[in-house]
Amino acid sequence: MNKILFVLVVCSLALTGCKKKGCMDPAALNYDSKAKQEDGSCEFPPPDAVLTTTSASNVTTASATLGGNITANGGSTVTQRGVCYGTSTNPTTANTTTNDGSGTGSFISNLAGLTASTTYYVRAYATNSAGTAYGNEVSFTTTAGGGGGGSPVYCNGSPTTIVDVTNPTTGAIWMDRNLGATQAATSSTDVDAYGDLYQWGRFSDGHQCRTSATNSTLSSTDQPAHGDFIIGAIDWRSPQNDNLWQGVNGINNPCPSGYRIPTDTELDAERLSWSSNASTGALASPLKLPMAGYRDDSNGSLNLVGAFGLYWSSTVSGASARRLNFGSSGADMDGYDRANGTSVRCLKD
Repeated sequence: MNKILFVLVVCSLALTGCKKKGCMDPAALNYDSKAKQEDGSCEFPPPDAVLTTTSASNVTTASATLGGNITANGGSTVTQRGVCYGTSTNPTTANTTTNDGSGTGSFISNLAGLTASTTYYVRAYATNSAGTAYGNEVSFTTTAGGGGGGSPVYCNGSPTTIVDVTNPTTGAIWMDRNLGATQAATSSTDVDAYGDLYQWGRFSDGHQCRTSATNSTLSSTDQPAHGDFIIGAIDWRSPQNDNLWQGVNGINNPCPSGYRIPTDTELDAERLSWSSNASTGALASPLKLPMAGYRDDSNGSLNLVGAFGLYWSSTVSGASARRLNFGSSGADMDGYDRANGTSVRCLKD
């Protein structure tokens, strides 16, 4: 009997020793379907990146701003990121894409060349050695069209609140904040009081949003077929039109109903009523004008934000338009290229 037991044990050990060892996890790169015993050799692909898609903003007839946030790279470097978009759900990189750099963190994507009154679907994407991962899907619909008589684009999502203030010296009644601002200024550098930056003579078609896309093609009409900030010339319109902001019924008057862009004389009268001819006087005045900076007509860049205030009048001067300009050391009225983007303060008619 002992001999029989010994033989059985020896045979069992022999059979066990003959089992093929290998990786038995089907998800592993080196999975061995013939392995009968796990040997701990499984190798797995790196995980995908983790990311989300940000909602659309600054939506116009032909452009929008979106982006994403990559919170984890999945263990390998994100070599390309951006958004993919189209007019059907679940877009991929096989659709139209943006390329917005590499690495983790948040990023901004500017979409241009869109079609008016069209719904677009967007997903952020991130590519690493594991492949391409996607964020959640968001959608937006481009506006029907800008220009006088079109639907205005509100860069912060809602119309500028109307609160009147009166200058007792001039008797003029104004809005208490810049167009696009969410509040009246509490300081010369109050970001919430800066508002939008308009090219002279244009409607609220989205170009005034500080992060709107740029476009180097000049417009031959009073209302461009897009909401881009037009660059590369002294005026966004060719040929020029001097009558776009003239009065409450001006072709492209961006002010609320019953308000208009002030003339050079009206704006200068406010300056002359200040307690000091500089930014301190501008803030101390009933209008509480902040130093919101401007947007350059050569490349669309933001400049002098928090250092200078520039405000359009409706008055033209040759190929230029008249503006109020002030900083910490002085203030004056002068001519300025119409394609530059500056602040607007509306006057009650």
